[in-house]
Amino acid sequence: MSRRMAAVRKRDNGPEMAVRRLLHSAGLRYRVAWPVPGQRRRTIDIAFTKARLAVYIDGCFWHGCRVHGTSPKANSAWWADKIATNQARDADVTSQLEALGWTVMRFWEHEAPQDVVARINAHLHPAD
Repeated sequence: MSRRMAAVRKRDNGPEMAVRRLLHSAGLRYRVAWPVPGQRRRTIDIAFTKARLAVYIDGCFWHGCRVHGTSPKANSAWWADKIATNQARDADVTSQLEALGWTVMRFWEHEAPQDVVARINAHLHPAD
């Protein structure tokens, strides 16, 4: 199992790269793995620093998607605790960023990249 977990990319994974490519081709510039203020080991997947917009592309398994998340049969109690810990950390980081004046947008890896980019763009450039 540890070999499999070591192969999982924390950043630059397929869903994140698809969104980043579309954002870049739309002329939007952003920072990748931007540090969360006050959190040494936490980062923002895609950060629009001037707009104070933090974008996360959450993996269905690792963050407990209700539609696509699975529960392994082997060591199920450990995995349930791990995923619950991830969800609690996500909520904590979201709260901290919002307290600092950031907007946090979270998307699931299964969401269509075009839809994700459209929602980000709508936030960055609201219709007048």
